[in-house]
Amino acid sequence: MRIELDRFYCGDACEIMKTFPDKLVDLICADPPYNLGKNYGNTVDKKDWDEYEKFTKQWLNEAVRILKDNGTIYIFMGVRFISRLYIMLENDFGLFFNGWITWHYTQGMGKTKGFSPRHEDILYFVKGKKYTFNLDDIRIPQKYYRQRNNMEGANPGDLWQFSHVHYCSKEREEHPTQKPEGAMERMIRASSNPGDIVLDPFVGSGTTCKVARTLGRHWIGIDINPDYIAMSERR
Repeated sequence: MRIELDRFYCGDACEIMKTFPDKLVDLICADPPYNLGKNYGNTVDKKDWDEYEKFTKQWLNEAVRILKDNGTIYIFMGVRFISRLYIMLENDFGLFFNGWITWHYTQGMGKTKGFSPRHEDILYFVKGKKYTFNLDDIRIPQKYYRQRNNMEGANPGDLWQFSHVHYCSKEREEHPTQKPEGAMERMIRASSNPGDIVLDPFVGSGTTCKVARTLGRHWIGIDINPDYIAMSERR
């Protein structure tokens, strides 16, 4: 298969990535299924945990292979599997841990017995010790006054506060796990440069690719659901 940039591929992410050459992409932003039983139209996210672990290793094997030596990968993951995923990335694939990001949102699922979930987690790993991190592109206003304030702005840290994409939002699409453009923008600005290649192997509603295009990066999006590919192309 000839690799075309700035396009979507419809099909199984593992099989499509197998056709890509080694060390192709600079940044991977992945939001794989969490194996929590969500309905994604043509698939339901419910596997035996052994099967889910095998699936995770398969797509990661291809993702790491096609990531450049100075590349970065961000992976969204639910609490039931994130510790296992961390160990896989570090021990099985030899990546270097660079951050455990907590995405805090102000509204979420309500519970009457137990504490209501108000966050998701993002693992941030790099392939080599030389990697891109553009701090000046993601600085935020200094929150508290200090005697020597950094007037250029502060590092946003590893606690990110972005609202869910609410149904009334103009960026809202018909996708059950849509991520906010602001979170994807921070990843892409921080860990890639204009002209770099950004891959989203589970593209969903197309947020990663839309933001990458806006920021002047090349992009590749993959999804097994043709309806989500059509949604992403429209965006």
